[in-house]
Amino acid sequence: MEEYLIIVGRTLFLYAVILLIFRLMGKREIGELSILDLVVYIMIAELAVVAIETPDSEILKNVLPMLLLMVVQIVLAILSLKSKTFRDVVDGKPTIIINKGKIDENAMRKQRYNFDDLLLQLREKDISKISDVEFAILESSGTLSVFEKKDSKEGGITIPLIIDGTIQKTNLETINKSDFWLRQELRKEGYKELSNISFCSYENGQFYVDLLDERK
Repeated sequence: MEEYLIIVGRTLFLYAVILLIFRLMGKREIGELSILDLVVYIMIAELAVVAIETPDSEILKNVLPMLLLMVVQIVLAILSLKSKTFRDVVDGKPTIIINKGKIDENAMRKQRYNFDDLLLQLREKDISKISDVEFAILESSGTLSVFEKKDSKEGGITIPLIIDGTIQKTNLETINKSDFWLRQELRKEGYKELSNISFCSYENGQFYVDLLDERK
């Protein structure tokens, strides 16, 4: 009987610890978890199972690795906020699968993403025909964001050209523009230092620019 009580007590304690750890790591929906998030969550879950199944072991030895994983995850999250390059390496980058109604097979091959995957995710969004899609973006979480032609009055989406002061050259190529064009156009708008720009996109012939908070 005593052994069962110990298991119950450890289970409730570990439940509280894991709940606290997840709250400290921040709120994210299951569909938004990156690969890094998923690995950490699985490892914490496995450590909790081991702790419950071995009631003779010291609880601190079981909790310590969980806390270490939490610290690592928080540090990596802070680095992701500060560095776009680090964020791309850890979380990956969104990929445009359908651009202005045309499927980009090369982008699909790079992501090991096939037509069965595409059709399945389109059906999940109640879209029966690819011809109805203006843009489809495979997010870093693996979800597919879809913009239908009837929902796009100007036929455009938000494509970041600058993030954290860094020019997104791949996105510039997507809209058939150059680095020189971007710098020239932003100078006309009064933005001489690109390093001061937190976010910049070009939508329907107009720029949207947000400056870094500390430099406004």
